[in-house]
Amino acid sequence: MKKRQRVKKNEDFQKVFKKGKSFANRQFVVYCLPKEGQNEFRIGLSVGKKIGKAVTRVQIKRYIRQVFLELKEEVRQDMDYVIIARQPAATLDFHETKKSLEHVLKIAKVLKKK
Repeated sequence: MKKRQRVKKNEDFQKVFKKGKSFANRQFVVYCLPKEGQNEFRIGLSVGKKIGKAVTRVQIKRYIRQVFLELKEEVRQDMDYVIIARQPAATLDFHETKKSLEHVLKIAKVLKKK
C-alpha cells in the first residue's frame, strides 16, 4: 500500500465514521464513504489492544493490506474504507481473513462481480 492509499489523519477517520455506512460480520467492521473525484481507494485500519499483543495486531494489519492489494481491481476506487478488526480476527490465517473481508465487502456492495 502506498502512503496516498491510507487514511491517516484523525479528522479523515472521524469523517468516515460520521458520514459513512458501516457493514459488519463477526471478524470485521467496514465503514465506507464515497469520495467524489478520487481515483484510488484509501484504507484506514484500526486494531485495538484488546485483540492481542503488538505482533498479533501488526499481523492482522498486514493481512488486511494484502487482501486489499489482491482485490485492488474489484474494489470500488472512489471510496474511503476504515476497517476495524474484532476479537475473532486474531485467530484467522490469511485465507480466512480474505474470505471474511470479501464477505463484508460483498454485503457493502463495493466488490465488483467476477
